Amino acid sequence: MFDLIRDWYDRNFSDPQAVILAFLLLSVFGLILVFGDIMAPALVALVLAYLLEGVVGLLQRCGLPRTPSVVLVLLVFITLSLILAFGVVPVLSQQVTQVIRAIPAMIVQGQEQLLKLPDKYPEVFTVEQITELIGTLRAELGQATQDVLEFSFAQVGTLVIMGVYAVLVPLMVFFTLKDKDKLLAWAQKFMPRGSELSFQVWREVDQKIANYIRGKFVEIAIVWLASYLVFAFSDLDYSLLLSFLVGISVIVPYIGAVVVTVPIAIIAYFQWGLTAQFWWLMLYYQIIQILDGNALVPLLFSEVVNLHPLAIILAVLFFGGLFGVWGVFFAIPLATLAQTVLKVWPRSDVRASSLAKAAGSPKSAKE
Repeated sequence: MFDLIRDWYDRNFSDPQAVILAFLLLSVFGLILVFGDIMAPALVALVLAYLLEGVVGLLQRCGLPRTPSVVLVLLVFITLSLILAFGVVPVLSQQVTQVIRAIPAMIVQGQEQLLKLPDKYPEVFTVEQITELIGTLRAELGQATQDVLEFSFAQVGTLVIMGVYAVLVPLMVFFTLKDKDKLLAWAQKFMPRGSELSFQVWREVDQKIANYIRGKFVEIAIVWLASYLVFAFSDLDYSLLLSFLVGISVIVPYIGAVVVTVPIAIIAYFQWGLTAQFWWLMLYYQIIQILDGNALVPLLFSEVVNLHPLAIILAVLFFGGLFGVWGVFFAIPLATLAQTVLKVWPRSDVRASSLAKAAGSPKSAKE
């Protein structure tokens, strides 16, 4: 057993560069895991810096110096964020309140529909089963509503912190973009010698992360807008809120699309019933999902779509459980990082090489 472990270690960690890479990866993940809450503003600033770097680079290629480019891009981004915050967020909040108020009426209507099942299908459903099901659903829905209200009240206490973040994050984004080269050069001073493998992994993953973040924001905006136009055209209640949920759902591949379909179907059913308008809406919604998965995602994420769907789902579950929301958002880049590390990881089969040397030695040749 000891020989097997030693042989595995020699094959995978005999190269000092591999040890350095493993140490750096474990250190970064450990810091984020332990200090993730404290570092949340820095992580937000890092995501925004990746998002805006492409536009800054474009302005630089057009001849504008970097500092004015950073200032201009950041001002435009802050302006758009304020428009979103004061123009869209209040409407979303209002529609959330309307949905919560409409839940009791939905419950009553749902009970009436369930109580009709024993009469329509007596061989399948009984009155006792339906009564028990209604009691369970009411208890679960009451608990869910209470959790939402508790979450809302808990968020009120973080308004001051959010105000501080609103000042700190733009400042960190500005200095990260403005002094990008200086910060990278400063960080390289602390890298141990023989870190060529780590730099290779960084160069391969850095551009993929940047493209992923920009592509993900573009995908959210396109899917949100397309869903809103479809829902508003169909005159669906709470169109802005539901389309926002559809846009945010693309952060969680495969799983998000399935989860967000439930509230859309429920609200459409209670608004129209199983009518032609209900089925047309669900058809339009499915077309959006199909176009997103088969056209938009391959176009925006051509460098990461080679990941197997099972690998993506496992990455979402693993990194989401490890790092929460950030793990879900960065699940695909982290899976790409793991794939890159496995691809470039140096391996030396010590036993095979020793056998080859023995076979080619003069002593072996004489024998």
